Amino acid sequence: MDIRDCANKSFLRLFAHLALVAAAVFTAFGVLAEPKPKGYEYYLTGNAVDAVLPQRPPSPSTLLMGGGPDVDAAFKWMIQKAGGGDFVVIRVRGADGYNQYVYDMGGIDSIETLVIKTREAASDPFVLDRIKKAEILFIAGGDQSDYINLWKGTALETAINELIGRNAPIGGTSAGLAVLGQFDFVALNGTVYSDDALADPYNRRMTLDREFLTAPGLNGVIADAHLDTRDRMGRLLTFLARTIQDQWVSVESARGIGLDVETALGIDNGIAIRLGVGSAYFLRPTIAPTVCQSGQPLTFRNVMVDRLSGSGSFHLGRWTSPGNGTTKYDLSAETGVLVSSQPGGGIY
Repeated sequence: MDIRDCANKSFLRLFAHLALVAAAVFTAFGVLAEPKPKGYEYYLTGNAVDAVLPQRPPSPSTLLMGGGPDVDAAFKWMIQKAGGGDFVVIRVRGADGYNQYVYDMGGIDSIETLVIKTREAASDPFVLDRIKKAEILFIAGGDQSDYINLWKGTALETAINELIGRNAPIGGTSAGLAVLGQFDFVALNGTVYSDDALADPYNRRMTLDREFLTAPGLNGVIADAHLDTRDRMGRLLTFLARTIQDQWVSVESARGIGLDVETALGIDNGIAIRLGVGSAYFLRPTIAPTVCQSGQPLTFRNVMVDRLSGSGSFHLGRWTSPGNGTTKYDLSAETGVLVSSQPGGGIY
């Protein structure tokens, strides 16, 4: 073997050894540590160049969707209110399931989905830039406790509120709907069923929060989805009682909104219209709860309900339907049991 080959091999062995030592040292000091995951995923369908619209929408608008099958007309309504532009979906779980579906409806420049999975990602400059440049924002379904734990109190919340201030349409379905009212059921200990809520308004699953977001038209409101298929009227009534009992809102200002599945409510400048196939329910108390205490069944009487099932509208500011477009009845909780003034005692 040539002496030069021996020298070269010795040098290579020495270099490899030094490289390993350097890597260990640098890693210990964080120099060559593995890059941290971004904490978000990003999906784009359509034009990557930011759309610039000639003007903002003239009035604020909110879209509430009751879960289950999505309502095509609801997404088209949001696009029409925005005048097009970039449609942004945010969520904690899932992927880009909305992208092609909404993009194929036409009328938008692009649709982007951000799966924002950590509090750090909720303050990421790229994430915030995409939110701030949106013309439409939609919060997907999932688990609303994720939205509270990961997004509340972050720069993402601030960016969403800035969008609302620019009259950009904002909407949500299921868990996304649940965080759009001034008051929210946030499911920090899992979901709660109507029977359990009525039996004890302060049971451990009755976790409420306030003022994460307040979409236009929803001051004083707590909202719920899947009302019909999951029999949630009882828990919505209990949520409403809690907001009063906990002195978050006065009897005069407390409101509840419930939506059936495959049903949406489009709210433009305080006027709500129904989209889809089910009903929307508007609840207004007339008196404070008689009994709303830990460990005791709820007694809460004479809650007025307006059920919007047709093509009419509902004025949220006046809490009335022009032209009597709703079915009106009263609901009460009597020691944890719902009682209705409708013929036959129907709750819905």
